[in-house]
Amino acid sequence: MEQVRAAITAIGHFLPEDVVTNADLEKLVETSDEWIQSRTGIKERRILRDPEKATSYMATKAAEEMLQKRGISAEELDLIIIATVTPDMFFPATACLVAANLGATNAWGYDVSAACSGFLFALSTGARFIESGKHTKVLIIGADKMSSIVDYTDRTTCILFGDGAGCVLLEPDSTGNGVIDSIEHVDGSQWAALRMLGGGSLHPPSAETLEKRLHYLHQEGPSVFKHAVKGMAGVAGDVMEKNGLTGDDIKFLVPHQANLRIIDATARRMGITMDKVMLNIERYGNTTAATLPLCLSDWESDLFPGDNIILAAFGGGFTWGASYVKWAYDGSKFGA
Repeated sequence: MEQVRAAITAIGHFLPEDVVTNADLEKLVETSDEWIQSRTGIKERRILRDPEKATSYMATKAAEEMLQKRGISAEELDLIIIATVTPDMFFPATACLVAANLGATNAWGYDVSAACSGFLFALSTGARFIESGKHTKVLIIGADKMSSIVDYTDRTTCILFGDGAGCVLLEPDSTGNGVIDSIEHVDGSQWAALRMLGGGSLHPPSAETLEKRLHYLHQEGPSVFKHAVKGMAGVAGDVMEKNGLTGDDIKFLVPHQANLRIIDATARRMGITMDKVMLNIERYGNTTAATLPLCLSDWESDLFPGDNIILAAFGGGFTWGASYVKWAYDGSKFGA
């Protein structure tokens, strides 16, 4: 009996129109374009400025593009999983809002909160629904409006993040393509290094939490960097070794777009050159759960059936992981 795997069969993305450059940030905090680029690789990022629009809006737009490219209706979707740390609200889940926006009347769904590893975790989870035979069309979305939780007086974090959304459709495949394997990790003992304290049941919204600026993300940069290099590079190498892959076997590394130095360390651990690495950090910054699908969208025209790709991410929690995917369709038909 042929093994059924979950194959990516379509991609969609959405990026807000407003661009915030490093020069723009120089007017807000003590920093410089040279300083930002040399330490992160970021030149600009996109921001969703409309206060009436949130994560569900971007996720819906990405999904609409994917449906149009795949040539199917929203009613055909079985399940919607959205990875985000910036939901429109605590409840209902952003997946419920997106299902309503799309008219996905036959789908159920939920949100996954795993910070920058969210899309990777959601992809792994969605693949199980396909492999089990329960569903045939699973929509995986990574979307974050990071500008809603960034403190633009904190120069250590405001330079890093942008807004955006990306998605993939998973469908059954019995030809050998699809999500082949994945490895996931968490280490909750390190939670304090990357956190947002306000808004939950521990520190519900109050005048005090607002005064203490607890509703913004906080990052201990050196600690996160050290663990991210070790975690993301290590797990990418681990999933390759587990599946008998060498650098020569890999078409592309799809890394979380947090820091160019972390990405470089991951590529070196995998034994691949940077021409095999998907990079868009200079244009979008860190869009958290959206970075991996946005990379896939940007490189879609370079992907062909049977291509081996490794997706890797590291995020707050700490969370980290990697997936080995064999590409399932000719992306060149969608152009550059």
